[in-house]
Amino acid sequence: MKKSIVILFFLLAQITLAQAAFSTSESQRFQTKINAEYADAATSPLLAEDLKDFQRLAFYSIDEKFIVTAKLIRSKGEKPFDMNTSTARTPKYIKYGTLYFSIDEQNLKLSIYQNIELSKKPGYEEHLFLPFSDLTSGKESYIGGKYIDLKIPKDDTIVIDFNQSYNPYCAYNSKYSCPIVPLENDLNVAIEAGVKKFHN
Repeated sequence: MKKSIVILFFLLAQITLAQAAFSTSESQRFQTKINAEYADAATSPLLAEDLKDFQRLAFYSIDEKFIVTAKLIRSKGEKPFDMNTSTARTPKYIKYGTLYFSIDEQNLKLSIYQNIELSKKPGYEEHLFLPFSDLTSGKESYIGGKYIDLKIPKDDTIVIDFNQSYNPYCAYNSKYSCPIVPLENDLNVAIEAGVKKFHN
């Protein structure tokens, strides 16, 4: 098993070395889009008192280092499970696979999930959910970690843009019920990318 993982990360290194420089235009569009959503009372998760003075979210500077190509190993035989949330709600998720990638020559991995009910809705059939926490959580970033939205790829690689990571809605308003980041997705590195925490 250990030998297989070493080979996997070696193959991933070849992919990383061969890939062209990433464009940060999608990261910039993400920031513009989320700021517009949060400024609109019809789509904002913010409390009324926060929305009143809202101008924009705080972000880390966009950094190509945090746009990575990951090797996707799809899970086999996984059963749906109850995802813990910030409330008593326990939505059904299934582990779709494991993502292997590297940042600053450090080999990392994250589990990626699919919401069973959401996947039945038109437009969300290929939606994947990537929650994670890291060494910035509880410091510059929200203590509960962050999320990234992805889509099922056609092949066995997927681009993760950590610059597009965002806070759960419950970071802004306790009325929301937010999935809690599974322990297996706690990274022992600082991902200085995406949305920062809202209040100091």
